Amino acid sequence: EVFHELRANMADKMLLVMAEYDGAIIGGALNFIGSDALFGRNWGADLDIPCLHFEACYYQAIEFAIERGLSQVEAGAQGFHKVQRGYMPSTTWSAHWVAHDGFRAAIERFLEAERRGIDEEKNHIT
Repeated sequence: EVFHELRANMADKMLLVMAEYDGAIIGGALNFIGSDALFGRNWGADLDIPCLHFEACYYQAIEFAIERGLSQVEAGAQGFHKVQRGYMPSTTWSAHWVAHDGFRAAIERFLEAERRGIDEEKNHIT
């Protein structure tokens, strides 16, 4: 249902990259077009083909952004492989509501430790 809504309301703000093999669609990447950036977040494939992920998610997105004069391709969080393709790390954030006090405290402890590790890795990469 969500994809029908996206098509009906945001078709002009999406770039869908489809991968075809032997006449069948075997993968793709969904990107959202902003005013000056392309945002890539969703990807999937039915076959494990070397470098398909990079072609669908990064190289096609970069070509599209250049052709449209967009200044940035935001490839999403995580992935050392992105640095090898010219994406520099930046800190992101998310917001969550957790009802259970004990579970919330456990998540907070985990996130604090994870945050330190991410900061160290980011400093190492840059």
